[in-house]
Amino acid sequence: MGIVSPSPLFDADLLRRYDTPGPRYTSYPTAPQFSARFGAQELRECAAATNRQDQARPLSLYVHVPFCTSPCFYCGCNRVITRDKARGELYMDYLYREIARMAPLFDSGRPVVQLHFGGGTPNFLAPAQIADCVAELRSQFSFAPADTMDFSIELDPRFVTPADIGELARVGFNRASLGVQDFDPDVQKAVNRVQRVDETLAIMAACREHGLRSVNIDLIYGLPKQTRAGFERTLDIVIQARPDRIAVYSYAHLPHLFKPQQRIAQGDLPGREAKLGLLQCAVERLVAAGYVYIGMDHFALPDDELARAQSRGGLHRNFMGYTTHADSDLVGFGVSAISHVGDSFSQNPRDLPGWERAIDEGRLPVWRGMPLDRDDVLRAEVIQELMCHGRLDYARIGNRFGIDFATYFADALPRLQALADDGLLAFTRVGLHATPKGRLLLRVIAMCFDRYLPPASPDVPRFSNTI
Repeated sequence: MGIVSPSPLFDADLLRRYDTPGPRYTSYPTAPQFSARFGAQELRECAAATNRQDQARPLSLYVHVPFCTSPCFYCGCNRVITRDKARGELYMDYLYREIARMAPLFDSGRPVVQLHFGGGTPNFLAPAQIADCVAELRSQFSFAPADTMDFSIELDPRFVTPADIGELARVGFNRASLGVQDFDPDVQKAVNRVQRVDETLAIMAACREHGLRSVNIDLIYGLPKQTRAGFERTLDIVIQARPDRIAVYSYAHLPHLFKPQQRIAQGDLPGREAKLGLLQCAVERLVAAGYVYIGMDHFALPDDELARAQSRGGLHRNFMGYTTHADSDLVGFGVSAISHVGDSFSQNPRDLPGWERAIDEGRLPVWRGMPLDRDDVLRAEVIQELMCHGRLDYARIGNRFGIDFATYFADALPRLQALADDGLLAFTRVGLHATPKGRLLLRVIAMCFDRYLPPASPDVPRFSNTI
């Protein structure tokens, strides 16, 4: 029987109290724990281990396209600003060489069940270039049948046409994520991303016309010049368009980490209470419109695959966000891309020259990573369950790892009890679950099980705030 998670209940007092820096847990351990001690040879050994018959899993592929034609000031992604399309052609040459070196590490019988293009702006590349890249991947890997695959791409609606969507659909793409952030003209000018409503809706319509089975819209709350009235108008437009999924991210103002954010005036940002009001508006409006709250920042229609996967306990979270492909190894290509192969993480160089240099020297471009010990794998499972399903079954986890849950995590129980006393979670006969008030604070519950968390530093935070 499926498990239906309760809708989140907005409690401003709790959100204020727990609005502190913390990981987003797209991985555990998180990327700051990666080390240069893990290199190409370690990745080869981990990949070989995953090819054993008792270990072999399907593959998910990620391709990072770093280029953008103009900077969005809020952005914290790894990207290169350029209008020179020739740089895209050169990048693809390097990418093909990386694919040719990485693909032989994996048994040819392991099916690819998911492919995602992210960025940057993947549609900086022409549809023909993207098609060529997909063809190259097909020549090196065994793709699962089309009707069982997730073929997804992130798109900037300002630089893609309905005809482009048709070409991408013919290549096999069946999911698209469209960046919007906010339709309010004042907000768009403040973040250097002016985007018309009609062009965005035209791309959504083209996705549906060409048979893509899922369209996601990205929004951000907490941007400069943002007001509740303006954000409500954006939500009205989006809800009327009825995308299958909606992501509503919190803007993390970390100008010491992301240089473009220095172009945003601190005084233009909504205050703490105003930002909470924006979140409340989004949560309540989307739930009232029939969207299921998946977790973190994500909402989906009840018949979307994410909602169905969550209800049956099969949701997963990785560097691509929430996904239905839990039982797969992730192989990343391109500058800054991260792989999760077996019990390891590895990351390519974040700078373009470093990535290119490794490929020119005939090396796998591994910059850093880490092997996972038994405790890492155990805690990753616990955090995964919390982030995806908001609950823990102590006996299930204990039986899988051969531990007594309460004894192993004795140090976490006092912290969990404090959260229970505040109403974020409830203990049950079999374990615990997040309450409706706690569903917006899953990161805080998961942090109780993170043995790597450093002491909080208010001067130079390493993570974004939980709200």
